[in-house]
Amino acid sequence: MTSPLGKDLLALEPLTPEQIGLILDTAEPFKEISERAIKKVPTLRGSTIVNLFFEPSTRTRISFEFAEKRLSADTVNVGASGSSVSKGETLVDTARNLEAMRIDMVVIRHGASGAAQFLAERIESNVINAGDGTHEHPTQGLLDLLTLRDHFGDLRGLRVCIVGDVLHSRVARSNIWGLQKMGADVAVCGPRSLLPNAIAEFGITVFDRIEAAMEWAQALNVLRLQLERMTAGYIPSLREYNRVFGVTRERLERVDHDVLILHPGPMNRGVEIDSDVADGPQSVILNQVTNGVAVRMAVLYLLAGGRPELAETAKSTPGGDR
Repeated sequence: MTSPLGKDLLALEPLTPEQIGLILDTAEPFKEISERAIKKVPTLRGSTIVNLFFEPSTRTRISFEFAEKRLSADTVNVGASGSSVSKGETLVDTARNLEAMRIDMVVIRHGASGAAQFLAERIESNVINAGDGTHEHPTQGLLDLLTLRDHFGDLRGLRVCIVGDVLHSRVARSNIWGLQKMGADVAVCGPRSLLPNAIAEFGITVFDRIEAAMEWAQALNVLRLQLERMTAGYIPSLREYNRVFGVTRERLERVDHDVLILHPGPMNRGVEIDSDVADGPQSVILNQVTNGVAVRMAVLYLLAGGRPELAETAKSTPGGDR
C-alpha cells in the first residue's frame, strides 16, 4: 500500500502542510499506548527495521527503538564503531548488504548532509532520516511541532524563536521549514558567528539580543551549544555566551508574558539554558521526549502503508510479542 508520505521521510522541506498535519494527527492516538500497562500493538509485527547510526545519539536511537518495539517490529541496531564501515566499507556496500537481508525500513543518522537521501535512492526499503550533517532532523522537528500544538492548540500565527547555534543545527532547519509550513512566525537569535550567512533568505526575523527575542516570542526553542565545535573560535567563551545569550530565570521574569521553553537535548546546563529554567514551570522539555516516541510511531506506521483513519483502531488493538 502506498504511503501518504511517499517512500521515505528525509526532510520537512519537501513535505506539504497537509502531510505534516497528517503525521501530527496520526501521532495523537499513539500517545496513549505509552501510558498502558502493556505498551505494545501488533501493527508492524513481522517487519524488520535497522537503526543505522554512524553518529552517537542515545536519545534519538532509544526513542526510535521504543517506537519500533511498541509497534511490534523486529529491530536491529548497527553502530558505525562496531560495523564494517569502520573498516572502510562504503555506504553503498552497506546499503546493498542490508537489502540482501530483506529488511523493511532503515533509520539512518549520519554526519554527512545528504547521506539519508543517498541511501534512499539506492535501496527499495523505506528510509527515515534521524539526522544528517547540518541538513535536517525531521522527526525532531515534528515532535517539536506536536509539543507546541499540544500547548497552544494551533500553530498558525504562533511566534517561535530558535535560539543558539543555528549555523550547525539540523534541528533548527527542520523547525524553520516545519513551522513556516504550518503558518507560524519564526525568528532566530544568536551570535552572528553562529548564524548562517544566508539566514535572511529563510524569510524569518533575526534578533541580536535574547531580551528582544523573549519579548517577541511565545515560545523559545533553545539549541544545544555544540561544545565540540567551539574550539574554532565561534564565541569568546562559554561563560560569555551564557552572559549574553543564556536563557535565564532573571531574563524570563522581565518579560510581561509567559514564554514556553523547548530544548531538543542534550542540554548544557548553565551555558545555553539555566537549570531553573529547564526544570521550571514554563518548560515542556520532558513533553518533547514523550512526544518523540509518538511521532516516530506515526512516521513508521504511515511509511508502512498504515491508513491515518485506522490509527485509532491500531491503537486500540493490544498485543504483539510481550
